[in-house]
Amino acid sequence: MLNKYAIVLIIILAFCSNTWAQEDKNSEDKEEVQTETLEELQVEANNIVSDPIDPLAPARAAFYSAVLPGLGQAYNKKYWKIPIVYAGLGIGMYFYLDNNKEYQRYRDAYKRRLAGFTDDEFYGTINDDGLREAQKTLSRNREISLLVTIAIYALNIIDANVDAHLLQYNVDDNLSLAPHYKINEFDNTGDLGITVNFKF
Repeated sequence: MLNKYAIVLIIILAFCSNTWAQEDKNSEDKEEVQTETLEELQVEANNIVSDPIDPLAPARAAFYSAVLPGLGQAYNKKYWKIPIVYAGLGIGMYFYLDNNKEYQRYRDAYKRRLAGFTDDEFYGTINDDGLREAQKTLSRNREISLLVTIAIYALNIIDANVDAHLLQYNVDDNLSLAPHYKINEFDNTGDLGITVNFKF
């Protein structure tokens, strides 16, 4: 009877020791695979060459655009935007100068009428009230033209700054955002989700 228990105990111990040996072997294999995977990841990380991030690039681009419009776009290598900047500034300045010239014409004619002269270019076609209204309208248009020109100048600076920020935006494959839609088989409803992946 004692022999039967001893034999069963020996078999159980042999089985357990065999299992422990397999677990040790499996853990060693896992450690080897993990170290190989870690080494592969390090090699891949070293092979990825990315441009260094320059935190002063946006400020530099904005400064260049403030000094000379379009220079910030040239700094960002967006040369196609330079003609757009100058066209916008040129149109704004053209309308400002044109409205100012017309305003001065009507103003000079009105001042001559107030002085008692009747030899201005508008005499007989436009009365004094018409000259005053024309001056108000042209003055308002001149101010709007100036504001539009200043706004285009400011947009030139903002565009250079934002563009320099976006040039340094990380679009690496290790960053991903993926929406997904899945049918839930348990209650037959749809599940909408979003997956954000960030790999080191």
